[in-house]
Amino acid sequence: MQVSQLLDGVKRHITLTKEEEDFFSGCFIPKSVKQNEFLEEPGEPTRFFMFVNSGCLMTYYTDNNGHDHVIQFAMPGWWTGDLGSIMKGTPSLFSTRALAESEVLLITRNSLEQLLEKYPRFERFYRILFQNSLITQQGRILQNLSAPAEERYQNFTKKYPTLEQFVPQKYIASYLGITPEFLSKIRRKLMEKS
Repeated sequence: MQVSQLLDGVKRHITLTKEEEDFFSGCFIPKSVKQNEFLEEPGEPTRFFMFVNSGCLMTYYTDNNGHDHVIQFAMPGWWTGDLGSIMKGTPSLFSTRALAESEVLLITRNSLEQLLEKYPRFERFYRILFQNSLITQQGRILQNLSAPAEERYQNFTKKYPTLEQFVPQKYIASYLGITPEFLSKIRRKLMEKS
């Protein structure tokens, strides 16, 4: 499995020697994932931090009433996984599953810690990765608290222009914090405008 996309992402933030590239690449376990296959399930400690090479993963929380609340869609070049569970070894609150045939690269907590200990420059990369993730999550929370549903949907289609082709409407609605019926109304309204 290719690690070039992963390495390209790292090299945008830090310069690597050939030795560092090789060690880093060797920390990952490649995995082909079938559509609807789970990579993470609630109640079990998360074993891997996941990088999406191709396909699409969805991370979500299922409440006590059986309703799914989508936390993240992870497209190619994105990372996902219950970071709290990975780092603390606690049971995950989330499920992560493939919405399409996917190729992922998995890294364990131990491998990540060995990498950071042996090559401290990777600390910078992961700090930037986690900072950007926090900034994105804060923006999403703010948008969900303050933006009208139509605006949230339009922002979603800009951020994920191809996702609607293979993601069921109920998951998009969940990500936006609205019902599938209301999402249908928004789509109809926007089609009438165009």
